[in-house]
Amino acid sequence: MADKKPLKILVTGGAGYIGSHTCVELLTTGHDVVVVDDLSNSHADVLERVAKISGKSLAFVQADIRDRAAMEKVFSEHAFDSVIHFAGLKSVGESVSEPLHYYDVNVYGSVVLFQTMAKFGVKSLIFSSSATVYGDPATVPILEDFPLSATNPYGRSKLMIEEMLRDLHIADPSWHIALLRYFNPVGAHASGLIGENPRGIPNNLLPYIAQVADGRRERLAVFGDDYPTPDGTGMRDYIHVVDLALGHVKTLARLAQGPGVLTYNLGTGVSTSVLEMLKAFERACGKTIPYAIMPRRPGDIAVCYAAAELAARELGWTAERDVAQMCADAWRWQNNFIQ
Repeated sequence: MADKKPLKILVTGGAGYIGSHTCVELLTTGHDVVVVDDLSNSHADVLERVAKISGKSLAFVQADIRDRAAMEKVFSEHAFDSVIHFAGLKSVGESVSEPLHYYDVNVYGSVVLFQTMAKFGVKSLIFSSSATVYGDPATVPILEDFPLSATNPYGRSKLMIEEMLRDLHIADPSWHIALLRYFNPVGAHASGLIGENPRGIPNNLLPYIAQVADGRRERLAVFGDDYPTPDGTGMRDYIHVVDLALGHVKTLARLAQGPGVLTYNLGTGVSTSVLEMLKAFERACGKTIPYAIMPRRPGDIAVCYAAAELAARELGWTAERDVAQMCADAWRWQNNFIQ
């Protein structure tokens, strides 16, 4: 960072999938990074690989964001300029079966984090939100000013946190807040050193496809083939995780321009069906991937993709990596590091 002072950034959930890739881009840009993660759905050795890719070291504290004493200790030991808040649970299906757990971790955990930030005078925040806050949109592409709702507890927890942050800014207008609504992050770092490696059975499409491709799973379950889409399967806006990570670096620079609550979609503006993604992965790995059609999942919607023009205009950010690269990078990661 030749022309700008490096910032000290707290990254909650920084050992996770999106968090780890964002740490790489923050470190590469010249920022200092401290990660807080409870490792409930991540692995500490990921941060060693983050340091290897970036050539920079980072600090790590294993802690739960709901642990107020632990969070206050972290803030007392570091003078943070900003916080990027990824920590939280993210499975739609699990949230339907365990709603109170999702509200406890996602909503209460965020309350503790924001209270700690306020206590220590750190009022710059990027929140990892989700396109699920749009519920079942009346039309696509989805614009940032669309009505907000949620079709499942996961999405509702994200929406509650967004509303909390808007209320916080009304109460104290000195806060600099960005709400980043992700569409469907996939892929892995081109180095093959970091990627999506969930504990247990994957909740997301691409790691599940990859595990079928390498023989760890018998077949892909495709939930629903009777949606009003060209091939009957759900369509989503898949975005390469490195593009998503770069969006956070751009957002940090935008937050520095002044207080407020900024909201951006981070997506490609293109939708891809489950079966189209499966075929793209077959091309990437050179294998046929078996699948079975299953009933629709509660809370799923037919089509979801972003209008991404606002982020292009105000952040100078656009997604650059296509589905073929997403699949190639995910397969390289699967081959290199997942045992």
